[in-house]
Amino acid sequence: MEAARALVAPLLGRFGTVTLVRKIAAEILYASGDPLSAAALFEQVAKKLTAERAVAVGLVASYAALNRAGDARRSAALLPHNIDVRLALAWSELVALGGQPDRGAALVAEIAKDPELGDSAERVAMQAALDAIVSGRAGDSDAVRTKLRAAETNASQLRAGDRAFLGYLGGVALREAGLIEDARATFALAMEASPESIGAALARRERANLRPL
Repeated sequence: MEAARALVAPLLGRFGTVTLVRKIAAEILYASGDPLSAAALFEQVAKKLTAERAVAVGLVASYAALNRAGDARRSAALLPHNIDVRLALAWSELVALGGQPDRGAALVAEIAKDPELGDSAERVAMQAALDAIVSGRAGDSDAVRTKLRAAETNASQLRAGDRAFLGYLGGVALREAGLIEDARATFALAMEASPESIGAALARRERANLRPL
């Protein structure tokens, strides 16, 4: 991640008007924990690549990470039926400021029935973790633990950055269920899994916002 970020600035400096360069830079910046810069670049790219999956997902995810649910919702309209866009939107609705939790819960339930879900271990894990957040908001701590165990079933298949993001979502689910110390520990594990990733950055932010010991 550190090496990738080091490449972004000179690339943008020399080829900053090239759409493909902006897209790659946005993806790198998001993955390495800078959703604000990523969102700005994704917005520029979206003007040219209006039906590009990676751009729509990147925009929704960037705004979800920035706690801007309204912008995430607007961005999801680029590809409203794409499963990855819907996963990112569900995350935003459940967690971001101004989100609509009932809508997020409905999206999570719909995605569980989507035949494309099983095509990706990352999707399966994220859907299960989001479902755990739904249970956490309902105060069902047993269901949270069960769903997080399901999310972690294929964790060994995931890249370090994906494991960190999964840990962030797991920490949110535990926090919502009132399991603050478990949430604190889970956020810490996410930070260790991939320290320079977006998952670690989000876990660090949420852990800092937990009530003191």
